[in-house]
Amino acid sequence: MIKNIIFDFDGVILDSVPVKTEAFKKLFASFDNSSVDKLIAYHLQNGGKSRYLKIEYFFKEVLNKHISENEILEYADKYSSLTKEELSKSKYLIKDTVSFIQKNFQNYNLHVASGADEKDLKYICESLDLNRYFLSVHGSPIPKDDLIKDILVNNKYLTEETILIGDSINDFTAAEKNHIVFYGYNNTLLKEDHNYIDHFDFIGLV
Repeated sequence: MIKNIIFDFDGVILDSVPVKTEAFKKLFASFDNSSVDKLIAYHLQNGGKSRYLKIEYFFKEVLNKHISENEILEYADKYSSLTKEELSKSKYLIKDTVSFIQKNFQNYNLHVASGADEKDLKYICESLDLNRYFLSVHGSPIPKDDLIKDILVNNKYLTEETILIGDSINDFTAAEKNHIVFYGYNNTLLKEDHNYIDHFDFIGLV
């Protein structure tokens, strides 16, 4: 029986991907388009990874340039200023997911483990009045597999009673590392090889 549900945030609870994609384009508007296009492709293929890793990837792998930790943080702060307020608008909420959460938050132990920056994540959840539904909300720069491990350990959850719902292969990898079941959502590429949720009726989950 499923008792504990860990949600990814971007693409599962909030339709944030288009906003974040545009933010990366604006953040690196002074760089050549072909390089930025490579970053955008990486960003879209790695939904569960943090902005910190994506910024580092852009400089080290695409531009073949060194970037310091302080510079990564500076770019991450600029990225935050481009996204945080916009994503605090209710129009980006994914109604299917939010409706399930509102109806079932007393039936399951609900948590968020996201690749989004934790400070921004908590700000957005508070702005959208989502905090009351979750026992905890966690984000980057801590890697998602470590966030999930902490949730399991700190709450003494059994792995067989816990699932992760996400929209990327990185979410699946994080679930697999922690020996919990993964359910894909909002990404039909996950449908063929993974458990998949078309709509949040949760038939067959419990």
